[in-house]
Amino acid sequence: MVALAVERGQPAVSEQTPKPVPTPSPAMFAARKAAAPRPAQPEGGETAAGAQAPTTAPPALPQPSDSARHGRVGEDGTVYVIAADGSERAVGSYPDATPEEALAYFARKYDELAATAGLLAQRVAHTDVSAHDARQSLAHLKEQIGDAHVVGDIAALEATVASLEEAIASRSAVEAEQRAAAKAEAATQREALVAEAETIAATDPSAMQWKQASARVRELLEEWKSHQRSGPRLDKDVEAQLWKRFSHARTTFDKARKAWFARLDEEHGQARSVKEKLVNEAEALAGSTDWGATAGAFKRLMQDWKRAGRASRADDDALWQRFKAAQDSFFDAKDAVVAAEEAEYSENLKVKEELLAQAEALTIDEANLESAKAELRRIQDRWDAAGKVPRNDIRRVEGRLRAVEQQVRDIEDKQWRRSDPELTARAQSMAEQLERQVQGLESDLAAARAAGEDKRVTALEAELATKKLWLDSARGSLS
Repeated sequence: MVALAVERGQPAVSEQTPKPVPTPSPAMFAARKAAAPRPAQPEGGETAAGAQAPTTAPPALPQPSDSARHGRVGEDGTVYVIAADGSERAVGSYPDATPEEALAYFARKYDELAATAGLLAQRVAHTDVSAHDARQSLAHLKEQIGDAHVVGDIAALEATVASLEEAIASRSAVEAEQRAAAKAEAATQREALVAEAETIAATDPSAMQWKQASARVRELLEEWKSHQRSGPRLDKDVEAQLWKRFSHARTTFDKARKAWFARLDEEHGQARSVKEKLVNEAEALAGSTDWGATAGAFKRLMQDWKRAGRASRADDDALWQRFKAAQDSFFDAKDAVVAAEEAEYSENLKVKEELLAQAEALTIDEANLESAKAELRRIQDRWDAAGKVPRNDIRRVEGRLRAVEQQVRDIEDKQWRRSDPELTARAQSMAEQLERQVQGLESDLAAARAAGEDKRVTALEAELATKKLWLDSARGSLS
């Protein structure tokens, strides 16, 4: 049956579908007859091709198909198929064969059609055959059935065909829904690709990660192509609109990337020019021994370097290596000198700490002020001759010497204040003024007592006591 279906243009039957057991064909019967060949003469309708009249009794035949009960053989050998309403239709004849053989032949032809219809029903019910393929197979089957010269239950065969038409129509509707859903999903996926491309294209160039963004745009294009190759077909207008947006986003991104890198190249060129000048200046200063001024110059060059911006990676790295080499050359030489000085300064520190011990041991008071000052001057001379000390010790040792010097200044200031003529004159004037005020208050107090003005006496006594204290203080300053 499978071979027959293929020969007639039918789709190949699935391996899972059980194959019907083949039945003998009329040619097989003719080949098994031993009589001399004699052409078969058809008597209206279809005849068995190549059948020969038997000259001997045929061998025993297999049991006839049940389909044979839907037909009969006329006296003239014509085979009729009987419809469900009892009407008859001639389908052909089988010359030189018994009525049973003739009915069996046309019944087997019906069984072949029924088996083909059954196989198609199995495929539609139990496999994932597409509605399109099933519809083509059904059309071919209906073409075979047509006015087929067969004997069998034609009504049942037509019912099977009608059932197949309904099942295929149902499958076609399901497939249409699935295609619509798949198309909608594909449109959503394409829209997501377009939206992501538009988002990338709209990103501020200064905030764009160009390498990652470029790679992602290429990936989006490959995903778009993959959807076109293997995904559901979108409606032409929908796909055209989405592609227009996608293409515009890619074009916008490419233009922005080219403009960005063109400007970046220009900036890199300007930065390279500035940094080359800075490198040349640094290399000219590398051998300087004017440590302070040159260190300040290198600090300025470093600030200018940072403000210059970046050149291309290769240029920037090469220029920085030259700049750093010049800078290191100068500061290494400076550090070597400083290290030698620090070693010398450490010895100076020992000398100054001994001088500090001598200065702090001096007895400084008014009695021996002059001898202390003379000794301190000798210590100061030796202090200056000792030279510099390490930077971290300068404040400490200088502070200790300043403290000794301050003791001497304090005593000198005290003596000066006592011997200052102007101060003495002011103190004398104040004492005389207070003496006059005391005398006046004493007179007023005596008069108040004589007058019995107790309240005024109390006030005058308090004021007189205060003035006397001031007078004593003024006289003490003069002495």
